[in-house]
Amino acid sequence: MALLNGSCMCGAVAFDFEKDELNVTACHCGQCRRWSGNYWASVAGPLAGLSIRRGEDQLGWLKSSDIARRGFCRECGSALFWHGEGVDAYKARIAVAAGAIKNGERLKLTQHIFVADKGCYYDIADGLPQLDAE
Repeated sequence: MALLNGSCMCGAVAFDFEKDELNVTACHCGQCRRWSGNYWASVAGPLAGLSIRRGEDQLGWLKSSDIARRGFCRECGSALFWHGEGVDAYKARIAVAAGAIKNGERLKLTQHIFVADKGCYYDIADGLPQLDAE
């Protein structure tokens, strides 16, 4: 089990995330691209493994669809979390922004999802699995 530490850009929100697998997924759906400015790279795991160490009052949540909400820092705007609250399979899981993790040297990109919706301005050529949806 690895304990990942992270924060938003300004440091107002800091968190720990206990994770057994260090796999990173790149999501290319339109919502994730608008949320992050490109594709969204994240590490997913049990919601119970996430602990907000600092700044719970600075953590905002946007209901981004009927099935999900997205967590962000109210101070600097950093995109931090994706939580599928409307889908039973995802309610107990959360995705944490890979770029917000400070001790992520062992993280490894393992797949791309929603590539059918990817931006037209880039190619995916890393040889990793590409799923049209999830």
